[in-house]
Amino acid sequence: MREVINIQSPEEDELKRYLESKNDPESLRMKRFLAMPDLSRTHGSPLFEMVNRVKSLPIFKDFDDINIPEIVPASVSFDLFNFPANHPARSKSDTYYVNDENILRTHDTVFWYYYLDLPEVKERIKKNESLGTLCYGKVYRKDEIDRRHMNIFHQMGGWYIVPDSKKVLELDDLKNALSEIVKSVFGPDIEYRFNKDEFPYTDPSLEVEVKVENEWVEILGGGMPRKEVLKNFGLEGYNGWAFGFGLERLAIVSMDLPDIRLLWSTDERIKKQLRLGNKFKEVSKFPPITRDISFVVKKDFVPNNYFDLIRDLGGDLMEEVTLLDHYDDPEKFGLDKTSYTYRIVYRSIDRTLKTEEIEPIQEKIISETFKQFNAEIR
Repeated sequence: MREVINIQSPEEDELKRYLESKNDPESLRMKRFLAMPDLSRTHGSPLFEMVNRVKSLPIFKDFDDINIPEIVPASVSFDLFNFPANHPARSKSDTYYVNDENILRTHDTVFWYYYLDLPEVKERIKKNESLGTLCYGKVYRKDEIDRRHMNIFHQMGGWYIVPDSKKVLELDDLKNALSEIVKSVFGPDIEYRFNKDEFPYTDPSLEVEVKVENEWVEILGGGMPRKEVLKNFGLEGYNGWAFGFGLERLAIVSMDLPDIRLLWSTDERIKKQLRLGNKFKEVSKFPPITRDISFVVKKDFVPNNYFDLIRDLGGDLMEEVTLLDHYDDPEKFGLDKTSYTYRIVYRSIDRTLKTEEIEPIQEKIISETFKQFNAEIR
C-alpha cells in the first residue's frame, strides 16, 4: 500500500531563514527559485499529468511517494553518490550553494538518503522487506539560456530494492519498468531503444531513447545501484534498480513544444494546449529583438554565472544567449583578461515586444556586467 511521506527538515527551515537575511544577487536568485511553483504538483500542468500517469502504472502501485527538502547537504548530493572530487557538478559554476556545505538540490536521487533514514523504513529493512519509492519535484542547475534549458526544472525518479536473500534483480527488470514509463507518456506504439550509459552511483547503467521524426532523442536514465553506494547509506544485503528523468524533456518531446518557457505560461490559449500527446500549435510567432554585448573580463569569468544575471534581469523574455566571439589579446587586454561577445535574443511567448521595453533591460545588463563582473564594456 502506497505511503505518502513528507520529509520535515529543520535544517532546511534554518537555511531558508538564513537566505531571507541576505540580499546579494545569488541569494535573491535562490529565494526566487524556491518560491516558484512545483509544476509536478500543480493541477493542470502536463508535468503533473505525467507524474500521475507514472504513479498509476501497476508496477508502481505500492511504491511509497516521498517529498524531500529542496536544500540539501552537498555531502549527501555528491559524496554519498560517489561523485568524484573533480566532477563539474560540484563546482559553484554549475550548482547553487546556499553556503559552503548546502546546495539547492541538483538531482532527485538524493531521496535515497532521506528514505533510508526514516525509522519506519529501517524497521522494514530489519524485517527483510522489499522497498519501492517514487520522488519528484523541482531541481536546480546553472545552465545556458536557450529554448530547451532552464536553471529550474523538474525530475522524477524511483527505485526498487530487494533483499539479496530473496532475489537478485536483473537489468531486464529495470528495462521492463522503463518501458512501461515510456509507453505511458508516448503511447504503446512509440519506438524506443536502450543504450549503455554511465552514472557514479549505478552499474550497469543505461539510457532510453525514443524515435521522434526519424531522430533518436534521449529521455531517461537508470541502472542498478552500486553496492558500495548503498553501503554509504548504511544499507547492505540489498540489490535493485533505479531510474530518473527530466519531466520537461519528456513533455517537450510529447507535445513538440518549441520553447521550455511555455510550460510556465499563464496564457489560456497556451495552457489549454498543454496536454501530453497533443502537438502544440503556435498561438502566434512573435518577433524577436536581438542585442549584442561585448566586454573584457578576467579569465576566471564563469559564463553560467553571467547567464544567471541575464535571467535575473530579463526574466521570461529571454529566449537565447549565444556566444558570438571569445578571444585573447595579451597585448591589448593583458595576460589575465579575455574578451567575450554575446548575442541576447529577447522574445515573448505571448505578445510582441517593443524596443522601448527592451532597452532599459539591456542597459541594466550592461551596467550590472560592469558592476558584478568588473567588466570593461566594449
